[in-house]
Amino acid sequence: MSKRQKPTLMILAGAVILAAVGTYTMLQNEQQQPEKIQSMNQTPEEEKSGTEKTESTSQGEEVKAQNETGPKVGETVETSSGLKYRILQKGEGNSPVEQSQVKVHYRGRLEDGTEFDSSYKRGQPATFPVNGVIRGWTEALMLMKPGDKWELTIPPELGYGSRAVGNVIPPNSTLIFEVELLEIL
Repeated sequence: MSKRQKPTLMILAGAVILAAVGTYTMLQNEQQQPEKIQSMNQTPEEEKSGTEKTESTSQGEEVKAQNETGPKVGETVETSSGLKYRILQKGEGNSPVEQSQVKVHYRGRLEDGTEFDSSYKRGQPATFPVNGVIRGWTEALMLMKPGDKWELTIPPELGYGSRAVGNVIPPNSTLIFEVELLEIL
């Protein structure tokens, strides 16, 4: 590992720890508020009637409904929180829960295309708790199944918000991640 890579990894590790603490607090506050999944690919009938493709009585039911009827490869979905994801590859099985540990491959970039992190480049997948990352990742992972590969577009409020992450991620950045859920540990 070069001297140049060490500070970047240290900054990213610190950012993950900060995000974990903030995410835990925010998730505790949000557990009372269920979210709806809104497909950007609604049929004209659904659009006219204002109906949604999934139930919204609880977050658990939302995840279950999404996994049972979920979007197809190539479709893009936007959740009520503002997270957008595009299905690149479909997996199968159960989705992780908030307390799960997962193994993933990912690459992260800014909207201008600047790549700021990649487990692919390191040649080793990352392992972490679902609730130990930024809110956008936590939400997405709880919808994914092993083998899924998605492109996530995470707005600032589900990422690092107004905080800069070293000199790598500016404040109020929209983050784009390609995430492949390899397994639930």
